[in-house]
Amino acid sequence: MHEPFAPDLSSRPFSMTLERPMKAPASSIYDAWTRSFDTWFAQPGELIMEPEEGSLFFFYNRHDWGRHAHYGRFLELAENERVKLTWLTGAPGTYGDETVIEVELKPQADGTLLRLTHSGFSTEEACKGHEDNWPAALETLDEALRN
Repeated sequence: MHEPFAPDLSSRPFSMTLERPMKAPASSIYDAWTRSFDTWFAQPGELIMEPEEGSLFFFYNRHDWGRHAHYGRFLELAENERVKLTWLTGAPGTYGDETVIEVELKPQADGTLLRLTHSGFSTEEACKGHEDNWPAALETLDEALRN
């Protein structure tokens, strides 16, 4: 299925998926990805984001992670269940490729299972870089939601 606003990823075959149990409920994680991105990933004061399908966003990530511009669009929002968005950065990030992130949230007895799939990389190197970095970002999110 090709959603409105979704990029064509057919020529960029590399993707990665990871799962992480989170302590927070799905509603808090959904909010962190759509309304409070600057409490864990984006630099406070440097985020433009409206959680609406088709809406554009822009931010610089936390400065202690290096200062990198990120751009994207919300593709699909299913409250407390799924966030699907495009994700575009320069080098070394996505090297200008518009990739797609899907975050799926499954309630568990002691929190939420978060499944993140990041696809549309044109090189294995770019994919590996994100595969190496997403676990630390999700740890930061988990910690932010505990405070």
